[in-house]
Amino acid sequence: MPLIPEEPQIHESAQGPRIAPTPRPVPGPRPAASSRPGRPGPPRPAPPAQRTPRDAAKPVPAGPPAADAAGPQLQLVPASAEGALDAAEEAVDLLLDSGRSPGDMLVITTGDPHPWATHELSFGEASYWAQHDAGDDVFYASAQVAERAGARPVVVVAVNGGPESDAASALSVAHARAGALLIVCGDPQRINSVLGAGV
Repeated sequence: MPLIPEEPQIHESAQGPRIAPTPRPVPGPRPAASSRPGRPGPPRPAPPAQRTPRDAAKPVPAGPPAADAAGPQLQLVPASAEGALDAAEEAVDLLLDSGRSPGDMLVITTGDPHPWATHELSFGEASYWAQHDAGDDVFYASAQVAERAGARPVVVVAVNGGPESDAASALSVAHARAGALLIVCGDPQRINSVLGAGV
């Protein structure tokens, strides 16, 4: 058997600097296993409660508290009679932007009707109420016909003029029709006087 010549040895200093091997990352805690049908996962912690600063703006009181604690939440948006319809439109836009469905909302006016209601009524009452019954869009009604409207999760009232009796009727109907939220846009003094009169 032939002898293989010995390979020359290279001195360590001639090999260059040694590079330490890259360390493997140390695994951290593993996320909880997701739940699968038939096999519940670990309970998830509840999200932290939302807190508001102490000096945050407080809503304007809207009269005496309702006797029925299970009734809709009441929000008052201060506005002049001339600006009440614009305030109601802004409230509707904010609700739509927050993901609320258009069919969830009913808007009632105490003074001049909303331009949409005037336009739709020009095609006849049957067409106007058919859109209400379809329930797929915001529905606008005047105080005079609001009693015919069905319940919706959100009712917005624009106290944009009209006699006190119309405002009282609109607020009474709105409270009865609102499932979760009642927003009243108008002059707080007028609204409080109507609410204080027993609406």
